[in-house]
Amino acid sequence: MRTLLLLGAAAALSLGPVPAPAPLPARMKDTGGGSQLITAEAADARATTGTLTWWDRRGRRWVKTGSAPARFGAKGLAEGERRRQGTNSTPTGLYRLPYAFGIEPAPAGTSYRYARVTERSWWCQDNDSRAYNRWVEGLPRDCRAAEAEHLVTYRRQYAHGLVIGFNYDRPVRGRGAGIFLHVNGSGATAGCVSVPADAMRALLAWADPARRPHIAVGTLGGPTAITRY
Repeated sequence: MRTLLLLGAAAALSLGPVPAPAPLPARMKDTGGGSQLITAEAADARATTGTLTWWDRRGRRWVKTGSAPARFGAKGLAEGERRRQGTNSTPTGLYRLPYAFGIEPAPAGTSYRYARVTERSWWCQDNDSRAYNRWVEGLPRDCRAAEAEHLVTYRRQYAHGLVIGFNYDRPVRGRGAGIFLHVNGSGATAGCVSVPADAMRALLAWADPARRPHIAVGTLGGPTAITRY
């Protein structure tokens, strides 16, 4: 028996080191077709924290450019196509990033279209409004203030941000509105993804709309695994 064990150990040694797994984007089914990608990954669907990583495609390889601790919704993550508004869950899936915004001026190097928040800036979340899931300057008559977010009141969180294109192009009423990548607040989010302020500034200086960056939100495994997207 001892001889067999020694032979087994010798055979294992002869195989050499186990190769490192391919970078996360290389294991994904879809990265959006661009050459930049942000991944926001949680341990499981109940987690409220995880890791946000941004990647560059160089030739045929994906290269990690930066990472930061991330926060998710207070109720964890939910499949984007099944998510319901008001559940405090972060939608999983692969989404484009339509534009950047912020209360503060755009960080140096920002190439994204950048919308400055004013006292009149709102995000309409009223399911009965024609402006559902849209930025508006001044509330339309059909968008109730109680069903909208007055962006300027979130001075810390919305100092800088990126709009996540969840339920954005063809909004489905009741699925959710106002999902952003923004600066951390005091804890978990109401459904957005948040990161420290310095990471958010670095992301805006890095993101290049000409390279079609997307964000993929998911978990390490299970039905919401990030590799599905």
